[in-house]
Amino acid sequence: MRQSMTFIPTLREVPADAEIKSHQLLLRAGYIRQTASGVYTYMPLAKRILDKIEKIIREEMENAGAAELLMPTLQPAELWQESGRWNTYGEELMRMNDRHGRDFALGPTHEEVVTSLVKDEIKSYKRLPFAVFQIQTKFRDEKRPRFGLLRGREFIMKDAYSFHSTQESLDAVYEKMFIAYNNIFTRCGLNFRAVLADSGAIGGKDTQEFMVLSETGEDTIAYSDTSDYVANIEMAEVNPNYEKSSETPLPLEKLETPNQKTIADISSFFQVDATQCIKSLVFKVDDEYVLILVRGDHEVNDIKVKNVLKATSVELAEHNDIERLLGCSIGSIGPVGVPKNIKVYADYAVKSMVNIICGANQDGYHYKNAVENRDFTVHEFADFRFIMEGDPSPDGQGTIHFARGIEVGHIFKLGTTYSDSMEAKFLDENGKSQSFIMGCYGIGVSRTLSAVAEQFNDENGLIWPINIAPYQIHLIPINVKDKEQLILAEELYLQLKNDAFEVLFDDRTERAGVKFKDSDLIGLPIRVTVGKKASEGIVEVKLRKSGESFEVERSLLSTFVQKLLKSGE
Repeated sequence: MRQSMTFIPTLREVPADAEIKSHQLLLRAGYIRQTASGVYTYMPLAKRILDKIEKIIREEMENAGAAELLMPTLQPAELWQESGRWNTYGEELMRMNDRHGRDFALGPTHEEVVTSLVKDEIKSYKRLPFAVFQIQTKFRDEKRPRFGLLRGREFIMKDAYSFHSTQESLDAVYEKMFIAYNNIFTRCGLNFRAVLADSGAIGGKDTQEFMVLSETGEDTIAYSDTSDYVANIEMAEVNPNYEKSSETPLPLEKLETPNQKTIADISSFFQVDATQCIKSLVFKVDDEYVLILVRGDHEVNDIKVKNVLKATSVELAEHNDIERLLGCSIGSIGPVGVPKNIKVYADYAVKSMVNIICGANQDGYHYKNAVENRDFTVHEFADFRFIMEGDPSPDGQGTIHFARGIEVGHIFKLGTTYSDSMEAKFLDENGKSQSFIMGCYGIGVSRTLSAVAEQFNDENGLIWPINIAPYQIHLIPINVKDKEQLILAEELYLQLKNDAFEVLFDDRTERAGVKFKDSDLIGLPIRVTVGKKASEGIVEVKLRKSGESFEVERSLLSTFVQKLLKSGE
């Protein structure tokens, strides 16, 4: 492609609203342009990368036994009402009405549509297992779109769904998908990890996320320093074995603590460590209010609260609800004297504590020396907190460290979550009606492009891995007004194209400095410069990744470039 004939509007300045490196560089290098908040146009260079990522995905999905189809973006509300998600998915679901007043959603995902499709078409176990996938634009009404393609309201996604008659069949396909995902992200050149994860609004259990390691990632990964254990911080289990305090229980005291509300305030006021205090939080779990207790230095993990209590929704109680239920404000909540209609749940760490400092459910007062099972009762102990750096690894090997990650893929064992609610059934070998057992497998295609850009760049611009670079070679004549340079560049352009290389030919009449800056910014793997030695038939070949450069005779150029591409440079 001649650069004068394509559309690559580069920028010299960093856009003010671009917060992270990938967003800045994709804008500056002319890969994307914002149309609205969280909505982007993919410019020609970005489209070529997306096509390559999608090609890799298609190959690996087909190798895993999935067939491609394309389902509608516009989804009738009835399907979501049937699954129960119309009212539970949340405000991210983009809803609309047609001219007849019928409710529709712009699909953020396609579990309902594919389940309805299979329900109507598959009646016998003899047709199972099977899997389908699609690559399609999705929509989610993000409250705060940010980071360019990493958190948008319109994005490109690959979603796949598998249907089974047995759990063993699901397990086998899940493993194939796991391998396929590893292959996809490896072929894209990414440094990533597969981590234990929460299923969120999708439902089901047994799920793993594929995280690209990046300091700008919005997710935190917990990993062991001596084993293969790795999990999203939301799902990382905490070792429940705490050494019981040997303190002698002391009499309960209620003390005035004016304006002391936070754990830091209280520990300072009583001159004790935060580990001797408990943090008490009221949550609305579905339609019930509960009190969750954790040690003062720990944080409540609402995902774990949701999973332990098998809830559909979990949210912190509002200020007025707390005052109505307990007669106090946030900062004075505690488990002593809690009304019987509010169940108290506590993290395992609380069970080991004696002589606890906690709120007294009266503003300006706290209890000292509270003891569980004497002064308050816990309905159930469980793992309710976020794991912390330095904690023992859940697998018993090593200690936990944190890293940041960008989620690019997610695989789920849905089980019968959707087939039960939507009554999608088949007849088994005994003629008995059974619910389909399902799996779900998603990849953020546009998100993957951005994640690659986040990992592969330097101070001068992007550095695309060879497998997904928009072009392999950037061919640049320094001066197109120099006849010898232009003739050689034109000849090399035809030669390289005939040898099946992907070439971007900078035939613009710009100054050499502008061309080189744009070339570094765009980030193609190999740059071939036609300069002062054009009359001798010699060009410079430079690697974007390492900065190494070589002088190569024109007749050897194709062979030399082929070796570089095969070596992965």
